[in-house]
Amino acid sequence: MTIDPPLTIEPHPGNSPGTVVLRLTGSVTMNTVAPLRALFRDAEPPSHMILDFSDVAYMDSAGMSEIISHEVYCREKGVRMTLAGVNSRVLSMLKITRLDKVLTLAASVEEAEARV
Repeated sequence: MTIDPPLTIEPHPGNSPGTVVLRLTGSVTMNTVAPLRALFRDAEPPSHMILDFSDVAYMDSAGMSEIISHEVYCREKGVRMTLAGVNSRVLSMLKITRLDKVLTLAASVEEAEARV
C-alpha cells in the first residue's frame, strides 16, 4: 500500500476583496483530505474561494466527495467556489463523473480571479 505524502494547503488573499486562494500541493485522497476538511469546516467561507489545483497530481473519490460537499455548502451560503489549474488526470475524473458540469473550473488562478 502506497502512503500519500501530506496535502499542503497555503491560503492567500486574492486580488479582489473577499477572494481567498487555497493553493493545494500533493494529492487529495482519503489519506490526505482531513486537513482540507477541517479548514472547510472551521471557518466561514469568503465570498469567492479559489482552490488552486495546479500542484495537485491526483484526486480520488474521497477527495471528490469533499470538494462536492464543500461546493454544496458554498452554494447554500452564496459563496462562489472555483477550481483552478486542474490537470488532465483530475479533469478526466471530473468529466467521467460529469462534475465538470457542476463545478466551476478555470484554467488558472488568474482566469478565476478575472471572472469576478
